[in-house]
Amino acid sequence: MEKILFIFGFLFFSTISFSQETEAKYDEALAKSLHADEYGMKKYVFCLLKSGTNKTASKEETKKLFEGHMENIGKLAKEGKLVVAGPFMKNDRNYRGIYIFNVETIEEAKALVATDPAIKANLLEAELTPWYCTAALQETVKIHDKIAKTKM
Repeated sequence: MEKILFIFGFLFFSTISFSQETEAKYDEALAKSLHADEYGMKKYVFCLLKSGTNKTASKEETKKLFEGHMENIGKLAKEGKLVVAGPFMKNDRNYRGIYIFNVETIEEAKALVATDPAIKANLLEAELTPWYCTAALQETVKIHDKIAKTKM
């Protein structure tokens, strides 16, 4: 019984000690650099990409437009305007992918959407809405570059 109490006590106090050591400390400089509010959050614009109305584009044209789409994603990410982008898996809702823009207004996001060749050609349609999320989301691109063995 004493051994059980000792083990329980050891585990309990080890956990407390570990949680105190790993507790994150507020980094004011980082928070300011990410434009975080007091909760560590900020405004973004969420973009839902759906299948567009253009059903007549040739395979060659579609391929070229989607190459431009991917180049545009890379450009916007490098500029810090796009913090997340990715396709949906096959689904029955015509959802194709998402963008999360590092801007505060729909108007700013509309200007960024207008740079996407696949959207301009109506292969994709963009639905925009304001979104509130952790300011740390902006660090995703930096982290992704460290974990992607093959670059797009």
